[in-house]
Amino acid sequence: MGLSRRLGGAGKAGVGWADAKSGEWFYLCLPSRNFGAPGVMRVLLLAGTVEAREIAACLRDVPGVQVIASVAAITRTVQPSGVPMRVGGFGGVDGFAEYLCHENITAVMDATHPFSADISHRSFAVCQRLNIPYLQVLRPPWVAGPGDRWADLNREEDAAHHIPVGARVFVATGRKTLHRFENMSGRLMICRQIETADGAFPLDHGYYLLGHPPFSVADEVDLFRELNIDWLIMRNAGGDASRPKLDAARQLHLPVAMIRRSAQPDAPQVETVAAAVDWVKGQI
Repeated sequence: MGLSRRLGGAGKAGVGWADAKSGEWFYLCLPSRNFGAPGVMRVLLLAGTVEAREIAACLRDVPGVQVIASVAAITRTVQPSGVPMRVGGFGGVDGFAEYLCHENITAVMDATHPFSADISHRSFAVCQRLNIPYLQVLRPPWVAGPGDRWADLNREEDAAHHIPVGARVFVATGRKTLHRFENMSGRLMICRQIETADGAFPLDHGYYLLGHPPFSVADEVDLFRELNIDWLIMRNAGGDASRPKLDAARQLHLPVAMIRRSAQPDAPQVETVAAAVDWVKGQI
C-alpha cells in the first residue's frame, strides 16, 4: 500500500498517512503538552442545540469531567453554559483529528443539529480511527398524526413537485436553504427571520418576515391566517421549539412539505439529555 506521510504543522499533535490509491487515511496521536488534570475525562461536546446547552449545564460540576463545547458560530441557541467554549470549524478531517489529539480529548459527544449529518459522519469516522468513544445525541423526529397532511420529501428541490403554482408558502427551513427553492417560481415564498437579513431575498418570488420567538400555536395560527398561507415547508428536526407551526397547520388543515433527515452514522446514539449525561458518567 503506497502511503504519503503528512506531519501536523506548528503546535500540531499528530502524524497522518494517506493511501495514494484508496484515499484512506490513518492518524497517529503523538504526546501533547495539554494533558489536563490527571484522571480527568476531557469531553468535546459538539454543540449548537438546546440539548447541547442542557448537557453542558448538567456536566459542568460533575467530578472528574471537563467539558469543552464547540460551536460553528454564535447563534441565539448558543448561550453561556458554564463550560469553556470554542467557536469555528476544525479545518476538515485532519484538523479535527489534530484537535482531538492536541487537546487530549477522551470522549466526543455529538449534539449537533439533526440536519448536520455530514458533521456527525466525519466526527464518528475520526473517533473510530483514534479509538475515542463517541456518542450521538439525536432528538427523535416528528411523526404525523391524525389530522396531519404531510408530504414527505427527500430534499428541498422536491417541493416543486407537490406545491402548485400560485400557492403562498411559509418556508421554515432557514435562510441558508432558500437557494434550493429556485425551481419554485410562480409561488410566493415567505421566510421568517429573527433579525434583519444581510442582503436581499435570494429568490425573485418571496420576502423575509421578521419575528421573535417563542411562538405559541395561537400565534402561528393567527400568522398563517393573516398571510393566507397555503403550504408549510419544514425539515423534520423534531423537538419542541418548532412544533407549534405543525400544530397550527393541523388546526388549519394546511398541507406540510416535510423534508426527511439524511442518513445518520451507524454510531452509539441516545435521544435524551439524561441518557447522554449517564453515558458520560459511565465512561469515568
